Amino acid sequence: MSEALHSLSVDVEDYFQVLNLVDHVDRADWDRLELRCGDSTRRLLELFDRRGAKATFFFLGWIAERLPELVEEVAAAGHEIGSHGYDHRVLHDLGEDGFREDLRRTTAILEGITGQRPRAFRACTWSVTRRTPWAPAVLLEQGFELDSSIQPVHHPDYGVPGAPDTPYRLELRDGRTLAEYPPLTWRVLGRRVPVGGGGYLRLFPLWMFRRALDQWQAAGLPGCLYLHPWEVDPEQPRFAVGGLRGFRHYVNLGRMLGKLDALLRERRFVGMSEALAGRELPLRRLAEVG
Repeated sequence: MSEALHSLSVDVEDYFQVLNLVDHVDRADWDRLELRCGDSTRRLLELFDRRGAKATFFFLGWIAERLPELVEEVAAAGHEIGSHGYDHRVLHDLGEDGFREDLRRTTAILEGITGQRPRAFRACTWSVTRRTPWAPAVLLEQGFELDSSIQPVHHPDYGVPGAPDTPYRLELRDGRTLAEYPPLTWRVLGRRVPVGGGGYLRLFPLWMFRRALDQWQAAGLPGCLYLHPWEVDPEQPRFAVGGLRGFRHYVNLGRMLGKLDALLRERRFVGMSEALAGRELPLRRLAEVG
């Protein structure tokens, strides 16, 4: 196993809450559907324990309200607890005031369960973009120190292609800074290939992720992988999502756990805050990123 540190993160949401299914599942029906993320999250906890890995678990407040014992189990296992917002709404739909209230609500839920305020945040569907320039200031105002919401790639649903693809400190106009930790990319032929996890990990071959991790490791930087509990639940109910979106959403669900296990056997993974602890991160102004 490599002694170089990389980070691992889990966005704790259930199979029916993802953006790809927003036209197929009404939010009003969420409480009528089976909660499956508890079992799949425990599957990940078992794997992480077996491989000596730690992670940052970004919980939806909606999930934490209904499964507080799951939050307790994750925290008791020594993993970092972060906020994923309350109910998986993209930030540009929430708006600035709505985002502030969403953070407060989720923080109160998580702090009530663990006794500690979350300091790390990840937005639904990487929705800190050029459409939400107010988001970093709101995060700092609400006591967050680490964000992982800016995808430095082009994608139909998200992304800021000009943003840095390695960890940095995002400097606001008033001089305050927020640590920003983007998901893993692989630099090849002058381009950035997104290989941070999720559907990319299910679709792409493992050698691409090894190359990317080696690239950041050679530069003395920790790569960041992410996934969701529903991605290790191949028996989940499926919806008739057609086209490329449906393919991306359901491809290789049965292979995800094995691919993740292979990487955990080879590399040392910790939570995001631990991976960045003690590092001097380069400053980037908000105007340069956005």
